[in-house]
Amino acid sequence: MRRPEPVQVIKQRRDAALQALVGGVPYIRFLGIQFDRRGDELTAILPYDDKLIGNPVLPALHGGVTAAFMEVAAIIELSWAMLWEDMENGAPAPDFQIAPAARRLPKTIDFSVDYLRTGLPRDAYARARVIRSGRRYASVHVEAWQDNRARLFAQGTGHFLMPARDG
Repeated sequence: MRRPEPVQVIKQRRDAALQALVGGVPYIRFLGIQFDRRGDELTAILPYDDKLIGNPVLPALHGGVTAAFMEVAAIIELSWAMLWEDMENGAPAPDFQIAPAARRLPKTIDFSVDYLRTGLPRDAYARARVIRSGRRYASVHVEAWQDNRARLFAQGTGHFLMPARDG
């Protein structure tokens, strides 16, 4: 009988898979988006940077940055859910440097944003929740906040075309 892997090894593999997934998208790096992982739950973090301000008079986060941040959170959540399922079923975490084809991301069909209040010049956070995910199509809801999780500054809903699964 095989001994189970140490928890630390499993955590390192999961963290490496997430970093490879996120690191493979230049726009995520440009915006500076990071992801905090707790088990299978992801929180997207958009650290404040002056380049993210759209209206310096207010100052306010650019609406396009807010929408892109939430769309990225949704796409990474969908991709992570697929990866998580594969890893939990015993498949090894893909090596994205060796096999870039394994990094096929969901494609946006549409994404709508409700701007609820001004995005202030500070860090922002987002969580995406998969509403429905099938073989070809997925629907995701995203909520974004800054200082107070209960006080959203934006929310969005997106529909995505899922990549073909191998096997």
